[in-house]
Amino acid sequence: MKYNVITQSLKKWIGVNFTVATALFSLHQQALAHGQAATMLPLYQNMSDFGADVKKDDFTNTYTISKGSVVVRAKPNSNTVLVNGKPLKVSVPLLEKNGKPVVSKEFATEVFQSGLDQTFKIENTAHPMNGLSETEINQAFQIISKSKYAYPNMRFGELKLKEPDKQKVWDFFLNNKAYTDDRLASFILFKGNSAIEGEVNLKTQQVTKWNVLNNTHGMVLYDNWLTVQDVIQKSPEYKQALAKRGIHDVSKVVTTPLTVGYFGGKDGLNHELNVLKVVSYLDTGDGNYWAHPIENLVAVVDLDKKKIIKLEEGAIIPVPMQPNPIAQKNKSQFKPLNILEPEGKNFSITGQTIHWGPWCFHVGIDSRVGLQLGTVTYKDKGIKRKVMYEGNLGGMVVPYGDPDIGWYFKSYLDSGEYGMGTLTSSIQKGVDAPDNAVLLDAVIADFTGKPQHIPNAIAIFERYAGPEFKHQEMGQPNISSERRELVVRWISTVGNYDYIFDWVFNNNGIIGINAGATGIEAVKGVQARTMHDPTAKEDTRFGTLIDHNIVGTTHQHIYNFRLDMDVDGDNNSFMELDPVVVKNTRGGPRSSAMEINQRVVGTEQDAAQKFDPSTIRLLTNLNKENRMGNPVSYQMIPYAGGTHPIAKGANFAKDEWIFKRLSFMDKQIWVTKYDPNERFPEGKYSNRSNSDTGLGKFVSNNDSINNKDLVVWMTTGTTHVARAEEWPIMPTEWVYTLLKPWNFFDSTPTLDSGEQKPHTH
Repeated sequence: MKYNVITQSLKKWIGVNFTVATALFSLHQQALAHGQAATMLPLYQNMSDFGADVKKDDFTNTYTISKGSVVVRAKPNSNTVLVNGKPLKVSVPLLEKNGKPVVSKEFATEVFQSGLDQTFKIENTAHPMNGLSETEINQAFQIISKSKYAYPNMRFGELKLKEPDKQKVWDFFLNNKAYTDDRLASFILFKGNSAIEGEVNLKTQQVTKWNVLNNTHGMVLYDNWLTVQDVIQKSPEYKQALAKRGIHDVSKVVTTPLTVGYFGGKDGLNHELNVLKVVSYLDTGDGNYWAHPIENLVAVVDLDKKKIIKLEEGAIIPVPMQPNPIAQKNKSQFKPLNILEPEGKNFSITGQTIHWGPWCFHVGIDSRVGLQLGTVTYKDKGIKRKVMYEGNLGGMVVPYGDPDIGWYFKSYLDSGEYGMGTLTSSIQKGVDAPDNAVLLDAVIADFTGKPQHIPNAIAIFERYAGPEFKHQEMGQPNISSERRELVVRWISTVGNYDYIFDWVFNNNGIIGINAGATGIEAVKGVQARTMHDPTAKEDTRFGTLIDHNIVGTTHQHIYNFRLDMDVDGDNNSFMELDPVVVKNTRGGPRSSAMEINQRVVGTEQDAAQKFDPSTIRLLTNLNKENRMGNPVSYQMIPYAGGTHPIAKGANFAKDEWIFKRLSFMDKQIWVTKYDPNERFPEGKYSNRSNSDTGLGKFVSNNDSINNKDLVVWMTTGTTHVARAEEWPIMPTEWVYTLLKPWNFFDSTPTLDSGEQKPHTH
């Protein structure tokens, strides 16, 4: 009777079948906690409920349990487990019966709150670059709402931390000086075709700036998408246009609101109007409406009047109807690849500051440009050396080459017109980033001015990157060292495309900035099914036939990175080193020799240039030398390889309006004197801009850049010629850039690298 009572109690406690409960009772002598039988739970389910992953190594009969930066290794019947490589006694061991592992209900708390994981550390003093918290966003919104300036239904283009004072931030970070300035929030409101720039002092709870900019078009906000869809659904003339194309259910039509650019009036659109152009796709139920374009039908929607003011139509092209699902048929094509760090991470995170080997830097998410790195330093011989104050995507453009009515205006400024930070895509371990990644959440303000929590916005992980160096002398021991990289990854989904940005740190001082494009190509519906059809040649003038009746239109992805470099100090210069062939004047059989022509560039306009990969471009601190007397520098390499053809500039004629609006895309290196207000290569308000208010304007005063605080703007990109292998979904295509130390060190900086250990600055 007593036996039955106990087993019934066990069954109730652990919620498993009677057979398992009986097996556990037979083991209860091994599972005592404080003199009483422990409550045992199935390992896999319990850890899953706790947010942890479990993997078993059958060869060693070891269970590896991971959550965030904590890795636990446990063997059945052992009272000691390893937490990040350090032993920990548990009150009840993991038990196993008939291959079914169970743990006590206290197990998760014991291992994950053991204090043995040192990845995350308490930030005793907040870094001045830390973005606005949820509380601060709510506070700023309330201050604005209660101010004399407030009005109903305020629409926020941004609400974020105002940039702190650069020199004071460096003093805080390098010299431990207190940062005492008040926290300020800057904001932009969009109202019709006006923008309102403002600031809020969070300490005094006052709106300290309110500046109205007329005839200024803001970026596309979330409510614009809703407005456009609603307008299309209710428009009788749009329904008629659809009916001509055999579409009678408007609820199946998916709209994409697109910025219209500027063409000096040649497109028939008044510059005063607050408009978007709308192209549409048919949802056929295959999960991929992008594969079913409604071609040659463009609606111009007035966002203020909430109505279609113009309908542009061309020849009727049947909607491609063949199914093109992109859902994976088999997600387990590969045998498991386990990336284990049994002794824990080699990096630590204090607040938003990352420490890894000699590197230390701050990370955050901006609503417009996404991932931002700040106060980047390299610890060399015990001294933190400045490398970069701030680095991020400055802006990008995706221009299409097709001049037809549904395509000619498509030159998307994804960051400046849509806000790539607000479109951050949460990262999933094991697919978007490796299993050993640590994922960080982010908080930004949405278009209503309220906090928007973005889970898993940033991934940080270490990876093996080949030999750092190797040499084998005959008969001597091998000399080699492993290279490790720390990757900081952020992903933004802008309509059909997903962009992956990796900042890759090497212990040898190199920083890679890699941009990957994936997602679904924007395609055009055509008459031709194959290249043998009579219309094929004309249908494919501006693209590639990648499916029956579907052309992938030729376009480009051009990225610009804003790099506020401070190479070993604030005052830098821009140097050009050109390898040249010269006549041999030294005698001997050679007729020629190689030399390096070197010069310091004096002004901003002289520095702007197309990059020749056979040359060397340096940001140099002429005030600092290495032990041989060479000035310390960092090399700028906009083209460091890629998997698509390199875009050496936008593929348009020079009289195109896009060149009057944007300069950054046609030169790969720009160097400007630091100005905290010069932040975006396409200008602050790029939607419908009719002149270059970005880099073209920044260099117009032709400031001296000799021994000044400088910002490098590095442009890179690809020309995307579509191919069948990219349809219906595109494998990630990469373009690589590098920042490379050039006489920055006295010798090979990784001679003593060996096995890296966590390092706190």
